[in-house]
Amino acid sequence: MMFWDFEWTFEIMPDLLAGLWVTVQVTVAAYLMALVLGLGIAILRRLPGFGPTLHFVMEFIRTTPLVIQLVFVFLLAPSTVSGMTVGILVLGVHYSAYTAEVYRSGIEGVDQGQWEASRALSLPASRTWGAIVLPQAIRKVIPALGNYLIAMFKDTPLLFAIGVAELLTEAQRVGSAGFRVVEAYTVVGILFLLVSIPSAILIRRLERRYAAV
Repeated sequence: MMFWDFEWTFEIMPDLLAGLWVTVQVTVAAYLMALVLGLGIAILRRLPGFGPTLHFVMEFIRTTPLVIQLVFVFLLAPSTVSGMTVGILVLGVHYSAYTAEVYRSGIEGVDQGQWEASRALSLPASRTWGAIVLPQAIRKVIPALGNYLIAMFKDTPLLFAIGVAELLTEAQRVGSAGFRVVEAYTVVGILFLLVSIPSAILIRRLERRYAAV
């Protein structure tokens, strides 16, 4: 038996690319959710009465294994909810606990004089946040937020635990069916690199462009 079967590799490519497409969809949807939810959490934590509770919830999410969260929510979810939907929701909430901390550091990095000036001008809260604080805070943390995009992409194989046919799950299926796991897993590694490396390069460029002086 040949160590590498090129013909079989080409045969399984459509299945692996379909799995990659699922992986990309889950990553993009969950990442957008994490960005929006994390920003909301970071803002709420600065309001009286919300800080301690949100801090406890975020710490609980960060210190609980992601795969346990996926399985737990999947088992509790109605049967009409797909595994892919559960995966997006759990990944989005899980990573919002991290993006919230990134946003928090950016917000706290805004010069105190900016806050005092907005109060002196009697600017409404919406104007202070939307025109003064957030543009400065988000600009500083874009590189850190980008790093979580790659981390989330690499965490998507955990969705196998809830039956989502993402890239690694497809590789396991076709590899077991054809008794040729070397080709399947090697192609998976290459596909992950083809997505991760350009993303990492883009993030490095953003870091050089938006790095705080």
